Amino acid sequence: MFKNYLKIAWRNLTKNKGITFINTIGLSLGIGCFILIALFVTDEISYDRFHQKADRIYRINSDILFGGTEMHMAVSSDPMGATLKKDYPEVEEYTRIYASEGSKLIRKGTELIDEYAITYVDSTFFNVFTFPVIKGNPKTALQAPNTVVISEKAAIKYFGSVDNAIGETLEINSNGNTLYKVTAIIEDMPKNSHFRFDVLLSMANVNYGFGDYLSHNFHTYIVLREGTDYKKFNNNFKEVIAKYSLPQISQFTEIKSMEDIEASGNKIEYSLIPIKDIHLHSSRSVELSANGSIKYVYIFSAVALFILLIACTNFMNLTTARSSGRAKEVGIRKVLGTGKKSLILQFLSESTLIVVIAHGIAILFVFLSLDWFNNIAGKEISVKALLRPQFLAFLIALPFIIGPLAGIYPAFFLSKFQPITVLKGNLTKGMTKNTLRNFLVIFQFTTSIILIIGTIVVYQQLNHIQTTDVGFNKDQVLIVENSGLSNETRKSLKSEIEQLTEVKSASFAGYIPVSKSARSDTTFNTESVITAENGFNMQYWSADYEYIETMGMELIAGRNFSRSFGTDSTAIILNEKAVALAGFKNPIGKKLYKTRDNNNKITYTIIGVVKNFNFESLRQDVGPLSLRLGDNSWRTAYRFNTMDVEGFIGKIRKKYEAASSEISFSYSFLDDFFLDMYRQEKRIGTIALIFTVLAIIIAALGLFGLAAYIAEQRTKEIGIRKVLGASTALIVQILSKDFIKLILFSFCIATPIAWWFMSSWLRDFAFRIQLNWWVFALTGIITLLIAIITLSFQTIKAAIANPVNSLKTE
Repeated sequence: MFKNYLKIAWRNLTKNKGITFINTIGLSLGIGCFILIALFVTDEISYDRFHQKADRIYRINSDILFGGTEMHMAVSSDPMGATLKKDYPEVEEYTRIYASEGSKLIRKGTELIDEYAITYVDSTFFNVFTFPVIKGNPKTALQAPNTVVISEKAAIKYFGSVDNAIGETLEINSNGNTLYKVTAIIEDMPKNSHFRFDVLLSMANVNYGFGDYLSHNFHTYIVLREGTDYKKFNNNFKEVIAKYSLPQISQFTEIKSMEDIEASGNKIEYSLIPIKDIHLHSSRSVELSANGSIKYVYIFSAVALFILLIACTNFMNLTTARSSGRAKEVGIRKVLGTGKKSLILQFLSESTLIVVIAHGIAILFVFLSLDWFNNIAGKEISVKALLRPQFLAFLIALPFIIGPLAGIYPAFFLSKFQPITVLKGNLTKGMTKNTLRNFLVIFQFTTSIILIIGTIVVYQQLNHIQTTDVGFNKDQVLIVENSGLSNETRKSLKSEIEQLTEVKSASFAGYIPVSKSARSDTTFNTESVITAENGFNMQYWSADYEYIETMGMELIAGRNFSRSFGTDSTAIILNEKAVALAGFKNPIGKKLYKTRDNNNKITYTIIGVVKNFNFESLRQDVGPLSLRLGDNSWRTAYRFNTMDVEGFIGKIRKKYEAASSEISFSYSFLDDFFLDMYRQEKRIGTIALIFTVLAIIIAALGLFGLAAYIAEQRTKEIGIRKVLGASTALIVQILSKDFIKLILFSFCIATPIAWWFMSSWLRDFAFRIQLNWWVFALTGIITLLIAIITLSFQTIKAAIANPVNSLKTE
């Protein structure tokens, strides 16, 4: 019986090649988009779940508000993990990652390679995290100083193979050249980890003033024992602050209790975040990598479902559109004794067969487009992801879910035809109105309008980011890395390159005004004795005489650092936000005080005020910042003015290579650094644009099917109207007006929904566009044009048809 169903189904599909083709293409696009987004979402929610103790691993976050400066950090103080393990039995283990020193130079033969995937970790690292070890003992690998654990990738990179690496040494430039012994080799860290390092150095080699509860530079992770509620455990941090942090605070301030802190409007708080939540729920400063966002997971999950439902809706519309062609077939079958159940199974077999064919095409589409999709989404999803047991089961089940879903309405619609009615040719009587079909059209175009508005707003915000005044001139600034060069060589190169005609100015610029650059925040006070009222935190950057000019910043009061003033070693330049926090109306000449680690105070004199500039992304307000005269020569910035950029870079490359043949010349542009901060939004915008276009195409196919259905139902009405003198234009208007009403109704529903969603998304940016009325108006016009163009083919075809053909049987 089932074989007979399939045979009849195949005959019907091949008989109506045009409708079958449109159905198959629409479903293929819908299913293909659904699978691609499912792969994206599955990858996003899989982060850090591979650790054996993933359900019990937590990172310590810090939230500090002091003197009007608020910081939400992914780091905590260096003794925090050890303190928690010592004082609270709920803590099974802890480990720390110290990534503040950035990249390091590693020698490979006669070449020095700048290694970015490098960090310091505790010897307990492998007691917390699960990274399979190929060779060596992970429990003892990092206990001794000058030891290093490397990934399989790094072993091949530096030693040629895994077998040659174990027991060998790596020469690493870190506070001088140090030889590290390779004690273990691990598999490459999974792509779905919120941090990925290839070189793990022993924490014993960190040159740091350990034991300071007020300095936050370590990513600290703890493992809680089974059954511990981490939310309740968060309450213990108040006791930790009172017992350990406050005594250190009171050494150089008048703050003696938590009440003193809270009374002044300040706060110090710590909390735990599950490691499985970090990638999608954490966007703090000093993250180990750029995280995703649960918002985008929800949005794309909804888009995937909507696109699939739009494709299924098209199938329903196109199937019912050719219902009159199957009506007599159904009537004859019923007269010959075929039951309703058998007819439903027959039509469900047809829909499932189309879906199976479309599903095969969709998988081919996914296979061919996966590399392209990875490039756009910034992912590394492999074809093997399709073959994972759970996802494979999902793929196998998908057509047998979609098939009945897409075919259930047409099956019941066609099977309920009455033999007498259809054989008399009265099929369309009383069936011109269909609430479900109208609802489906509204659903299709409401979704499409929301997607169009969302895409336009995303691109508007991205354009705003690129064109807004950020307080410095990011164009035509070349940033060259100086790692591995001596201070004398750095200064010599800077002086030599400054003489080039293309160079307007040059500066040592270890601190640059973009995220992921070097950062240094510290506490200042406006009086010699710090209190909760006169103290505040701000960024504390070292800069040279040419820094402000090279970065294109604007001094709005006072002066820049000058070699003519010997007292500038204790001079400081503030931005406007820092001046406001300090409460100075006329800041020039005023004093600021900073307490050093040995409790000695240093007094700074304010000599200038620089206009606020965005040194973080435009998601955040400008924070307080200070510049002091100092050395930050691990990078040099060159502001240039030439159209021959490649030639200019070539000149600088030659000078650097002449200065050191061992170090590879590494450079970037300041505006590229700036745009990197918004790479995720750019990717999301591109993905949204692509799926919006696909959703519109699929919706247009559905509208095409509906137009065919209505034209087929109203053939005789059109013929009568033409005989009575109706023009082609009038008939097109009559056939189209119901659809236009539905689309206008969709626009009324979609507009407030889109406004709410995009307003919520824009709130993530401190500097954002306003939602303009013309975006919604333009979207409405675009949607109407798409609908009119789609409808025109069927309506004009019906309007110009010879009325004799439709009326000759009456």
